[in-house]
Amino acid sequence: MTRPCGAAQQSTLLADYIELGHCPTCRVIDLHGHYGPWPGIYLPNANEQAMLMTMDRCGIETLVSSGHTALADMRLGNPEMAAVARRHLGRWYAYLVCNPRYPVELGAQLATYDDERAYVGLKLHPTMHDYPLDGPDYAPVYAFAAERRAMVLTHTWGHNALCGPARLRAVAERYPEITFIAGHAFHGEFEAGIEVALSCPNVMLELTAAYSVRGAVELLVAGAGADRVLFGCDLPWFDPHYALGCVLFAHIDEQAQRAILRENALKLLETQLIRKGQHRHD
Repeated sequence: MTRPCGAAQQSTLLADYIELGHCPTCRVIDLHGHYGPWPGIYLPNANEQAMLMTMDRCGIETLVSSGHTALADMRLGNPEMAAVARRHLGRWYAYLVCNPRYPVELGAQLATYDDERAYVGLKLHPTMHDYPLDGPDYAPVYAFAAERRAMVLTHTWGHNALCGPARLRAVAERYPEITFIAGHAFHGEFEAGIEVALSCPNVMLELTAAYSVRGAVELLVAGAGADRVLFGCDLPWFDPHYALGCVLFAHIDEQAQRAILRENALKLLETQLIRKGQHRHD
């Protein structure tokens, strides 16, 4: 059996994870997921029931995801994702994907946000849509989100001309009402991402793929603070068991683990639901 070492040795969460495969006293909230098939790659657990089974096995209580189809076609993909999440409210919520390349369709999609109970935030992917995070065509999205004090998950990456640290800093400073979740925590440029989080209290750093870099979890916690780090694993792309293991075996204390795996996300999610006049369906 694998044994914990160093700082991780004192974590009851890790002991539970090794023994049971999940953490009964810390039900995980994952704020960075997707849904459905993706062209060019086989994702074996991308359908609704398979994803729920994966969540059950590893102790993910709640997932917030955007539909793969929506990244290509908002009109088809956003309603599809919302319908899936609506069937499992409390267990599953959705991001509304926003593509600035189609302003008319974007406006129509934003108009559906308030009345759709499944939506708890907006999703941006500057790299996929080939448009800079601080570009003017995103302005309607930011104005919409700022008015609602919404959370916005955006793809970020280090040394990326479209969604690197400087781009998000510019937007976060301009729209302090929005909680920005930096997906992948500026992978490959973590120190610069920490600086953004320290200078912009409305920026959170999310761990998808970053967790796999040796020492990255410890670096982000030491630099930005555990209360600024969120868990995500891009389900169905990556195995959440591995992602959770990276956090639980990291050399951080149990309080930090609980903050990352549940508490920080719970505060964000409950705040968004209250602003929409909703409550979690436990």
